[in-house]
Amino acid sequence: MGKANTNLIKEINLNLVRKVLKQIGKATKPQLAALTDLSVVTINTLMQELLNNGEIFEDEIVPSNGGRHALTYRFNYEYSLALIIHINEKQGMDVVSTTVVNLNEDALMKEEHPFQIFDDAQFYSTIQGIISLYPSIKVIGIGIPGQSVDGEITVSSHERLNGIRLAEDVQSKFGLPVMVENDVNAAVCGYVYREQKDEDQCVLAIYFPENSPPGMGIYLRNGVLKGKHGLAGEIKFLPSVVWDENKGREVFFNSICEIIQTLQSIFDPDQIVIYRENIEEDSFFRFLETYKAKHEMPLYPDIVLSDLFYEDFKTGLRELTLKELERPIIVFK
Repeated sequence: MGKANTNLIKEINLNLVRKVLKQIGKATKPQLAALTDLSVVTINTLMQELLNNGEIFEDEIVPSNGGRHALTYRFNYEYSLALIIHINEKQGMDVVSTTVVNLNEDALMKEEHPFQIFDDAQFYSTIQGIISLYPSIKVIGIGIPGQSVDGEITVSSHERLNGIRLAEDVQSKFGLPVMVENDVNAAVCGYVYREQKDEDQCVLAIYFPENSPPGMGIYLRNGVLKGKHGLAGEIKFLPSVVWDENKGREVFFNSICEIIQTLQSIFDPDQIVIYRENIEEDSFFRFLETYKAKHEMPLYPDIVLSDLFYEDFKTGLRELTLKELERPIIVFK
C-alpha cells in the first residue's frame, strides 16, 4: 500500500509539472517549484525523469538574481503526436482528411486522400505511411458520419462504413489507442470550445446535411451524452422528421421547429445550434416566431444558425483526440 501511494503521488506530481511546462513552454527548476508548490528536491527528481523520457529538453542558461546561473528546461511538444482522421464525402467521392497535431495543437501535416470507393486496405496503407513519417504518434482519432454500437458502425449515412469495427481494426493493426467519434458529437464539442461556453451548459447541435437525414450532438456537463449504446441524438428516427427541402421550405422549417419544441421539452438546453448551409436565416426566424405563437411553452432556447459544421467538426475532433494524449492517473488499490 505504501509503495502504491508513493507511485500515485509521484504520477500526480509528474502530471502537474507536465501541465505547467506545457502551458508556459520553458522554465527553470526554481520557477517550476514556485509554480507547482513542490520542493526543489522533488522538482529535481521529476525533471530528471522527464528529461530521460525525452519529454523535456535542456534549453539555455540564464542569470539568477545574483546567484548561480540557472538552466531552463523546454517542453517537448512533439514528444506525443495525434493523428486525426476525418472521413467525409465530397462530390460523390470518399475523402479521408488526415492531420498530425502536436501537444501545442500545431498541425505538422495535412493531407487529403480521395477514394473512388472506400477501401479498408488503402485506408490502412494511408495510416501506415503517416505513422512511418511520424513515429511519435501515440493516439489516433477518427471522425465518421455515423455511430458505433458495441464497436461496430451500424448507423451511418456513409453506407460503405456500415458493418466495420473501425476502432478495433485500426488498434489491432497499429497497436495504438483509437478513438472513433460521430461527426455531430465532435462538432458540438468544437462549437463549445470555439465559443468558450461554460462547462456546465447544455448545448445541442443539429446537423442537416444536403442529401442525408439529420443527426444531433448533445453536450452536457463538460462532455457528450451518448446513451447506453451510443445512439443518443439519432433524431432521424423521430416520427415525421422532414429533412429534404425539396418537399417545400415551409414543411422543412416546420419540421425544424417541431424538433426544437421536442428538444426543449426533454433537455431544456441553453442553446441549440442548427447546422445547415444556404438556409434563409431571416425567413427561418420569422417562421420560428410564428410557430412559437401557435405552440406556447414556458420558454424556448436560444437558437443559432451556423454554416461552420466542418470547422467545428475538425476542431472538436482535434480537442477530443488531444485529450486522449493526457496521461491517466492510475489509482493503486
